[in-house]
Amino acid sequence: MTQHDHAAWEEAVLAARERARTRQALMVERFGLSGDVRYDWTLDDARIAWSRGGEVFLTGRITMIGGVSLTQGTWLWSWANDSLPQAAVGDMDRVRRFGEASGFPVLPWPGFDAHPGLVAEARLVAASVLDAEGLWADTVEDTQVHFLLHDLTPPAPAA
Repeated sequence: MTQHDHAAWEEAVLAARERARTRQALMVERFGLSGDVRYDWTLDDARIAWSRGGEVFLTGRITMIGGVSLTQGTWLWSWANDSLPQAAVGDMDRVRRFGEASGFPVLPWPGFDAHPGLVAEARLVAASVLDAEGLWADTVEDTQVHFLLHDLTPPAPAA
């Protein structure tokens, strides 16, 4: 791996943050992802669906970025988690390879102490590398899971 260039990491994070801020705001506004919205996701088929009043109004594909163990205070990248279905891991190996090529050690490390700022930066850069439409997070038991959102599609109008 090349030597870590902190200035280059900061530049990558800043660009990724601006990209995500714009996309996230547009996604929430365009698809109405606020208020009384329910969502359900599955790792087996890497899908997410949002509903309101029992009616699904948006579906998409998810890529699990990684997770934070709330009891241990650690982050584990999805590409380093053998228990995840490949559909949910998607192209996360590209993020690892990007980190190796760019000298950004946090991306190819399987895990790290889950400092909230570093987790946020890693998520943002992953979203940029994989050109995600948005980011999503949820908590399951003692794990905070983080996803990239892709291929968001409203259901076809009824004929």
